[in-house]
Amino acid sequence: MDKFESMRIFARIVELKSFTRAAEDLRYPKSTVTNAIKQLEAHLRVRLLNRTTRLVTPTLDGEAYYARCARLLADLEETENVFTDAVAKPGGLLRVDMHGTLARHFVLPQLNQFCERYPNIELQIGIGDRLVDLVKEGVDCVLRVGELQDSSMIARRLAMLEQVTVASPEYLKQYGEPQTIGDLDRHHAVNFFSSQTGKFYPFEFKVNNEVRQIDIGGKISVNNADAYVACCRSGFGLIQAPRYGIAGFIATGELREVLPDCRPAPAKVSVLYPHRQQLSPRVRVFVDWLANIFSVAH
Repeated sequence: MDKFESMRIFARIVELKSFTRAAEDLRYPKSTVTNAIKQLEAHLRVRLLNRTTRLVTPTLDGEAYYARCARLLADLEETENVFTDAVAKPGGLLRVDMHGTLARHFVLPQLNQFCERYPNIELQIGIGDRLVDLVKEGVDCVLRVGELQDSSMIARRLAMLEQVTVASPEYLKQYGEPQTIGDLDRHHAVNFFSSQTGKFYPFEFKVNNEVRQIDIGGKISVNNADAYVACCRSGFGLIQAPRYGIAGFIATGELREVLPDCRPAPAKVSVLYPHRQQLSPRVRVFVDWLANIFSVAH
């Protein structure tokens, strides 16, 4: 095995903190990965990794070596891209993670177009609402809604989607329709909580060009977009959501918009990817494709 491939294996072990996960990520037998590190350490005459039953972490020498490896591997990829057809015909495994509603509404219906245009790219798509550690989990990019907190990632804004406040007719029949945000003291909500912090996201209303955040009590809280809408349809309380995901229920009358004059600010849709010197061609073309479909779809 050449030195650059050994360095790539070492870098993925550091990033994923696991020999097993690095082997799966790079599609090598675990024995190959283990032997590559043994040979690398023997060649350098230093111990690069601390191994425990649960975690693999770099030694001080390993941390210094990893920093140099990361720069060299980025330079190598950039150089190879200049002198190969990787830019014109990108290929390889692309791991992406998407918010479920966004995936079903915008991305999956048009995914065949991307696959036809880039037949050498193999897609691995994770769908969910949880936060993803791109480096640790080996994910190349994620598609998300809302304000983004991770400053270590590069974020490209794709769209701003209208949001609405809605409730079921049954709920409104029982509790009445709020006419002002002051009326919300007498209402219930289906609250959405962060899977990371456990805290509820407040409701937002735009009043006289100012955004006001309000906490509304309720009996039900969830951390999944489908469950959020389902609980609202079942009459458990108010929710706020992007219109595109519930437009069908509004059209059939299963949900009704309330407080239309105080709609929340539009929801930001962004694609995030790790901050690297050279963005791989397969990630670049996928991000550009996402930007194109959102520019014409929302």
